[in-house]
Amino acid sequence: MRIELPIAWVVALNVAGWPALQLGLAWLFTRLPAAWFRPGPARAWEQGGRFYERVFKIRHWKDRLPDGARWFSGGFAKGALAGAGADYLRRFVRETWRGELCHWCALGCAPLFFLWNPWWADGVMAGYAVAANVPCILAQRYNRARFERLLARRTSG
Repeated sequence: MRIELPIAWVVALNVAGWPALQLGLAWLFTRLPAAWFRPGPARAWEQGGRFYERVFKIRHWKDRLPDGARWFSGGFAKGALAGAGADYLRRFVRETWRGELCHWCALGCAPLFFLWNPWWADGVMAGYAVAANVPCILAQRYNRARFERLLARRTSG
């Protein structure tokens, strides 16, 4: 069932709702214990990140994405490496999983916006959700695959 609202309210809810949702989830996820985030094993098809380089040309654009973890105290910045030790890289891998899950949650919230938008705007809201979150998900997966490859080399060599 759709909620009928004046167009000004619909626009206000959309314009304010997405940033509030994204920032609220980012804040929440920075507060959750790191131990809750345990990425599964690397996937062979990711080829240690090379899949994302080849298919999405990710190296050309990933550094332009915002790192929401920097905006909150206690967040783990992933924009640049702050160390090269194995423990730091393991933490980085774990934090990429936290970031990826946060963006999946935001993407999953898109249907909430369907409650007050006209049917034609549902596609706009879904498109925004994909455009705002999928690049971040890809960057998290790319970085995780790269660092897992690096950690594997360090522990095997």
